[in-house]
Amino acid sequence: MKQKLLSLYGLKWNPFAPGVPAEALYATARQHSFCWRVAQLADEGGFALVTGVPGSGKSVALRILAAHLSAQRDIKVGVISRPQASLADFYREMGDLFGAELHPHNRWGTFKILRQRWQAHIDSTLTRPVLIIDEAQEMLSPVLSEMRLLSSARLDSHILLTVVLAGDGRLVERLRTEEFLPINSRVRVRLAIERASPQELQDCLRHALLQAGAPGLLPPELIATLCDHAHGNPRALMNLAGELLAAGAEREARQIDEKLFFEICAVPAAAKIPATAAAGRRR
Repeated sequence: MKQKLLSLYGLKWNPFAPGVPAEALYATARQHSFCWRVAQLADEGGFALVTGVPGSGKSVALRILAAHLSAQRDIKVGVISRPQASLADFYREMGDLFGAELHPHNRWGTFKILRQRWQAHIDSTLTRPVLIIDEAQEMLSPVLSEMRLLSSARLDSHILLTVVLAGDGRLVERLRTEEFLPINSRVRVRLAIERASPQELQDCLRHALLQAGAPGLLPPELIATLCDHAHGNPRALMNLAGELLAAGAEREARQIDEKLFFEICAVPAAAKIPATAAAGRRR
């Protein structure tokens, strides 16, 4: 199915799938600015925060950031894969990310080894390692607290790590509580992703098509229709477009247009209420 879809429309990849190459992702001016500021933050260390509702583009922003940082000389980037992990598993993953043999049952020894590893990196490169954590609202409270203590030394005057947290409104609320004010007060760079305008969604969709090698795949009027129906949510937009693309490939349609959109995505008309039922409701 995948190969048929690509060859039918002359695509290098499915522009609406989650796994498009990082270099093909659409970055807004605010996201470019955020990447630059986090790269500067890596010189001193500290916390950065990305927030937004589900589907708004937080994970995409992190992919763009990770690619940007990895291209910078001497910046070591680690991405946590299990934010919901226990403290022991958190240390196991940290050891794997930063090439340190850790023994989570020996908390002090593990704590010390990681900090020594980061300090050695700072001494040789003058940059702090960067740890990226998506879905950070899922992190257990002891892990969040441990990470804050782990990342600084010398009575909080020497920062060993740059931490980028990303999450939805639940993370924002947690950071406002008394327990996590120490982390919230250390956030130095923020990116709050708001509801996208129809024009921003159109720019995103056109960029995706261009990068995939088929800028004319969707006519302008269909692009506008899709963006209106996405309600400011980039993920909803890509899901709608992906559904249309799959339907077009299934029918081997040479043209994906508004007619196909209304056939696939139109809401069925409500069934008529029998006259007897309607009369009963009126009573």
